[in-house]
Amino acid sequence: MRIDPANRTAQLQYRAAGNPPSTQPDSAISNCYPGLEFDFRNIWRRMFEGIEMHEADNYVLKGIGEYQRLERHRLLLVADAPTVVALSGPQTPGGPSGPLTSQGNPDGVWTMEWSNAMAAVLRDKAGKTVTGHFTKDPSQKPAGIPTDSSGKPDLSKLLAVELNVRPLFGSSAETGEPLAVIDQERVQPGELTQSLCSPWQNDYRECACYYWAASRPDYVNVEVAATGTSAGNSWLAIHREPKQYVLDDRNDTRLVSYEDLFQDWQGRLKFIVGGDDHD
Repeated sequence: MRIDPANRTAQLQYRAAGNPPSTQPDSAISNCYPGLEFDFRNIWRRMFEGIEMHEADNYVLKGIGEYQRLERHRLLLVADAPTVVALSGPQTPGGPSGPLTSQGNPDGVWTMEWSNAMAAVLRDKAGKTVTGHFTKDPSQKPAGIPTDSSGKPDLSKLLAVELNVRPLFGSSAETGEPLAVIDQERVQPGELTQSLCSPWQNDYRECACYYWAASRPDYVNVEVAATGTSAGNSWLAIHREPKQYVLDDRNDTRLVSYEDLFQDWQGRLKFIVGGDDHD
């Protein structure tokens, strides 16, 4: 059967014969943080010609030519779209909500995911020039957007620079039509995987907040009692008896450690079939 996708979306969704499901972008564990396949954040590092950003921060890592002066500055606005958001919440449990500032983050701001903050800019301005506003001075710490008396951004306190927006997709050299491949100027060979956990076994042990539940089991060998309570094991438990769930704590000696995974991951981890241990 001949497959002839009608548009780029269809091409992106098409999985060639022999390719596993993990080759599809929608199989990634998250739309931001690295998983086992690739770290999609890296496609945003060179969104703007001449500068290289941190994949998860608005910090300029490298500038080329005239843009070298922007190194260690922070990009706060792109075509009036902010890259940061103010943090607010209680400083103590049950306390009143307020700005979340600290010694390391005196402005109390956080850089938004590029895929959220810059989606509209990429859609509307790819291949065009936009105005980016940077901190006037290098800023090692997170920086907020200065405002005037009316609460609007005070652009006089920022450094305005014209930036060319790279397209996300490459194009045909013959026709100029966009292709279903990432533009090669955005991502260098190996960069989509270079920010994954290293060694890769870290992925099974990271995050005691159960973030990795999408890529590994968590609560296994579960038995449900008539009362509705259950008993089972943590997948990372060294011993399955007694059957009790051990909270995910990387310092708990009842659970597989990083060293265990590095030295004998294939012996420590168990296949889970139908929710239970299996040979």
